[in-house]
Amino acid sequence: MALTRDSKSQLISDFKVNPSDTGSPEVQIAVLTARISYLTEHFRAHRKDHASRRGLLMMVSRRKRLLEYIKRHNAERYKQVIERLGIRK
Repeated sequence: MALTRDSKSQLISDFKVNPSDTGSPEVQIAVLTARISYLTEHFRAHRKDHASRRGLLMMVSRRKRLLEYIKRHNAERYKQVIERLGIRK
């Protein structure tokens, strides 16, 4: 199943920078990563779903831009995010 309300709120609480945070780059990257991993599993069973594949590519591009933004402004936060999410090398 796709990202539920409870799992999304759990991600937000895990990655928020301050108590009222819902839209920081870290939170956005975490939510996008969860959606990307779900769609990756979806494509193992539904290989011909090209419309959703386009959406996946757009999500990957958005996550890449957000990661570049964090890396440009604060390299330490960038390292923490990729380590916690298990993305990159």
